[in-house]
Amino acid sequence: MDAIPSFKLILGSASFSRRKILEEMGYEFTISTADIDEKSIREEKPEDLVMTLAEAKADAIIANLRTTTMNNQQDKDEEPTILVAADTADTILQKLPISDYTKDAEPTLLITADQVVVYEGVIREKPASKEEAWEFIKGYSGGHAATVGSVLVTNLKTGFRKGEWDRVEIYFHEIPDEVIEKLIEEGIVLRVAGGLIIEHPLVLPYIKEVVGFLIPVHYVIGQMVGTTDSVMGLPKALTKKLIEEAL
Repeated sequence: MDAIPSFKLILGSASFSRRKILEEMGYEFTISTADIDEKSIREEKPEDLVMTLAEAKADAIIANLRTTTMNNQQDKDEEPTILVAADTADTILQKLPISDYTKDAEPTLLITADQVVVYEGVIREKPASKEEAWEFIKGYSGGHAATVGSVLVTNLKTGFRKGEWDRVEIYFHEIPDEVIEKLIEEGIVLRVAGGLIIEHPLVLPYIKEVVGFLIPVHYVIGQMVGTTDSVMGLPKALTKKLIEEAL
């Protein structure tokens, strides 16, 4: 098997879970986040939505990185490059002057991702309020939901980009009201898709079964058997595969 060439890595997410997963995979990386209005981006199918959002995050981060380059260029009294809002990632990469990313011997890869929860056929993103978080989690109690997540890898040196999505079905035991109250008081469920965070110690005992798109992953009360990376927002196998394909 050929050795994977050396590269630099940027994680386009502030998610603690995604950062933890990349660290577990042994990668060193920097973090750059995207400031986009996710609610303004709509798709009917959850698979299309998470891919579109991952692409929008990548485009925004690339534009930010290139803006920094242009500012440095202007400081040197060089002629600036003009970008327009409709520019895509490929167009941005073509328009902007040679930067550290394109002239480096090592390529820099940007990873962006998104995730939604699907419950009874309805797409759920981050809860808008404590009341909505309660409604979300109460609905999972004794039932099931699914996570649909995307991973997108962009090579900033070559402009190559590829992304894929995966789906995981999660089945729950009955979740006591007092547990739901504690989760909402803590606040973390307000910052994750569907208010769903199965690796949380308060939630874990009420996970009955998790079934991946290809490989079933089972849980027992109080103990995880298998991997939670897909549900946590960054499937390891898919991420590794896309990194290798982008190099």
